[in-house]
Amino acid sequence: MDNLGIDYNADKSWPEANVTSSECYGCCGSANFLYVALEHMKRLEGEVLGFLSELTQGQGVLESEGLTVDPHQFLGLEINPRAAQIAELVLWIGYLQWHYRLNDRLDLPEPILRDFKNIECRDALIEYDSREPELDDNGDPVTIWDSISMKVSSITGELIPDESGRATVYRYHNPRRAEWPEAEYIVGNPPYIGARRIRSALGDGYLQALRGVYSDIPEHADYVMYWWARSAEYVGNGSTERFGLITTNSLRQTFSRKVVEFYLYKYSNLAIKYVIPDHPWVDSSDGAAVRVSLIGVGSDGSDGEVARVVKEEKSGENEYRVVLNSKRGLITPNLSIGVDPGKTEILQANEDVSSVGYQLTGKGFTITEAQKILLSKSRPLSVIKPMLSGKDITQSPRRLWAIDAFGLNLSQLQGQYPDIYQWVLDRVKPEREQNSVASLREAWWIYARTRDGFRKSLKNTLRAIATSLTAKHRIFMWVDSKTICDSTTVMFSLPTAQHFGVLSSRIHSLWAFFAGGRLGVGNDPRYNKTRCFETFPFLISNSETESKISHIAEKIGDHRERQQSEHPRLTLTGMYNVIEKLRADEELTIKDKTIHQQGLLSVLRELHDDLDRAVFEAYGWPDLAEKLVGQPGATTPLSDKPADQAEAEEELLMRLVALNKQRAQEEAQGVVRWLRPNYQAPDVIQQEVDIAPKETAAKPEAATGKGKTAFPKAIPEQLRVLRQALAERSHTTDSLAEMFKRKPRKSVEEGLQSLVAVGVAEFEAETQTWHTV
Repeated sequence: MDNLGIDYNADKSWPEANVTSSECYGCCGSANFLYVALEHMKRLEGEVLGFLSELTQGQGVLESEGLTVDPHQFLGLEINPRAAQIAELVLWIGYLQWHYRLNDRLDLPEPILRDFKNIECRDALIEYDSREPELDDNGDPVTIWDSISMKVSSITGELIPDESGRATVYRYHNPRRAEWPEAEYIVGNPPYIGARRIRSALGDGYLQALRGVYSDIPEHADYVMYWWARSAEYVGNGSTERFGLITTNSLRQTFSRKVVEFYLYKYSNLAIKYVIPDHPWVDSSDGAAVRVSLIGVGSDGSDGEVARVVKEEKSGENEYRVVLNSKRGLITPNLSIGVDPGKTEILQANEDVSSVGYQLTGKGFTITEAQKILLSKSRPLSVIKPMLSGKDITQSPRRLWAIDAFGLNLSQLQGQYPDIYQWVLDRVKPEREQNSVASLREAWWIYARTRDGFRKSLKNTLRAIATSLTAKHRIFMWVDSKTICDSTTVMFSLPTAQHFGVLSSRIHSLWAFFAGGRLGVGNDPRYNKTRCFETFPFLISNSETESKISHIAEKIGDHRERQQSEHPRLTLTGMYNVIEKLRADEELTIKDKTIHQQGLLSVLRELHDDLDRAVFEAYGWPDLAEKLVGQPGATTPLSDKPADQAEAEEELLMRLVALNKQRAQEEAQGVVRWLRPNYQAPDVIQQEVDIAPKETAAKPEAATGKGKTAFPKAIPEQLRVLRQALAERSHTTDSLAEMFKRKPRKSVEEGLQSLVAVGVAEFEAETQTWHTV
């Protein structure tokens, strides 16, 4: 809000358009945001009055008498009547405290507290004509389990849903978007409710009305994104100048990012002005430590500032002290400057071979080793399979098993596996019967998400690859293809060691950090398979590179499995924490030294370096291998890194984005580089193309007698040489084309447009020149 007073004219009276009519709308709670806004506006008012006094010898102050910032300019919406009254009272207390500090007395006319009715008690997202309970065929109110009440099962002794705890289902008549008070600025801290919790937190009827009104918002978007969308509409259409929200740091997750992308592209004037994508926070409701994004959006379409937390420490019970590192430029929907992952395309070559793990939805499906032995005492049961969660991958494996009745109807399950039938009848059915989704109540003995299509890709394979959906380190591991990896994992039906090696390489890890998001208190990277995997351009292998990468990848898998078998308490997270310390040349603690010895981590580190070099070489980018191999941040993102490493990583991302674009163009012409051609396209004959990844590293041809080189054929190399040229000085299209043989003006212009698209170059129309951002 520091821009409110910059346009006033000292020769005129108080600038009504900029200050006195600058009303703020806030999502209230207890008015924390409105109070902070009031305090900053009063500071600004003091600065303006002081400056006017200096310029006009006090006349400006006299002319502005009676025009001051007070609570009537701060508007709010609050659904809780009690909280709405508290919010208005907090504003007045803050105003009176400020006045007292400034004047050392309260010389205000009576009544001191005035009822401006500026805090409205109503829903901020939807309005409706009426709300009434939904009735069943007998005319009785429809109720559902309240998602809270539990009881002890008389059969198993375990907690199960208490069906007597009911919540009424309401139906909303004529729901529509809520209209917000007219204001110039919007600030708020909307409720932190994940997409899966909206139904249980707010009710089935409310969710149905909400999604009906906001049909343009993906169903899997968090609740906060409805506030983001509504705020963006007001700023985008010019009704409001800016909005600032504190949201969960899931803002960069796929479905949330889609909302950001939609509105940034819908309103060309809309631009992110300031953002801290990831910041520590203490939830005021329960004191829990969470991670948030702080974002300010304006309507002038200009560049903004991204501030990243490079250091943080807790300085009090509910406080954090942080150090920020800022960068200016055009901010993408990924909340970063430069390359936008939203511009990459999903590749056909990567489809149908990855999936989020099975979503069981029923605790009774999971059993221990002892329970497995008990259930399969008479004979081995094919419906009992090894189970793996994300924590089993990164931490100590719990060695659990899962009941998987996929493909069996109820009669078959009861007839062929009566002991299993009784187990799930007693433990799964009570929970699933309270589910609001009819299909889950009816087919209660099978998983909520059985991943039918992905199961087909696992046929005739002995092993698959898995990674934790959310984890500090991006680590991949081999699993038996029959393993039930739950919904906290991502699975890949890629049985070759070459694919395992590429996924485990630094190249893919950086891409995953770039394309994915972060989640949770630990701010851990999240692997969204659609953006992290299906857009990733895999290398084109030959027998030599495939053999080299496969050999090293197998050694890495064998090494970790052997050391963890010898030392059961050894975890992958612990191992890679120490490897990161080794890369950063940090001193190891006594615990670290034990992990280092048990895991033989100097050996594992060397194997990973060898793998990275082999993968860089296979892509044809040995120049980047020299700058990145062995550096910290190979498996976990670093918030602070040397400038040369950051520059090399940005170059790597640019090349991968360009390669993604090239592959998409090839696929549009019918050339698809299938990862598993025998499974994905058994009847398709692969065509040859002229451009190969090896060429992306090819140096320009030797200079001719006139000192000019040929313009590279491969798109990534074209972008590299153009970017290098612009880094030295600004160029016109013709001056750049003149640098190469045969003046490839059209290719140069296309390359420049690509650099603009990924946010690393700009075109200045007035001078007809291109320059780097």
